[in-house]
Amino acid sequence: MSWIDIVLLAVALGVDCCIVSFSQGLIFKNNRLKNSLFLALTMGIFQGFMPCIGYTGAGVVHRYVAQFSSLLVFLIFLILGIKFIAEAFQPKENEVRCIGFKCLIGMGIATSIDALVAGGSLNFSKTPLMEPAFVIGFASFILSILGFWNGNLVKNFPSKYLEISGGIILIILAIKAVV
Repeated sequence: MSWIDIVLLAVALGVDCCIVSFSQGLIFKNNRLKNSLFLALTMGIFQGFMPCIGYTGAGVVHRYVAQFSSLLVFLIFLILGIKFIAEAFQPKENEVRCIGFKCLIGMGIATSIDALVAGGSLNFSKTPLMEPAFVIGFASFILSILGFWNGNLVKNFPSKYLEISGGIILIILAIKAVV
């Protein structure tokens, strides 16, 4: 993957972090700086670490699927892109109203499952791991901060457009993998 592809992937994966942080930014009125930093740090760490797990897991099966690696990258990004777009049109649960340790861990895991799968795609596309993992984690941290602090400024902007944009980016990366 090129540097631009890695940045686009990081932004697409960071959209979930931005949306979760956006909803938290609307809710929390006290200790906003502390809460925003803890939330963003959690999102960044999980989003940066999960691709490492996915990459390692894919390395175990890579020799069995090496001849299909381009197709697997295509399918993984295509499925993730379609999932992002489909979720944009599903009704959302009520906002999560906690920022304690257990809640942070839960939000970190929930938002980084896609990053786990993307880590497998990085392996299949023969992309070195460390740079993308760092960029994904950093982008998620930044998007979480932006989401949290801009919650009140853009509260009327539907989050589904962000999810659709992330899905389109993933589908473009899928097409690029086989072209």
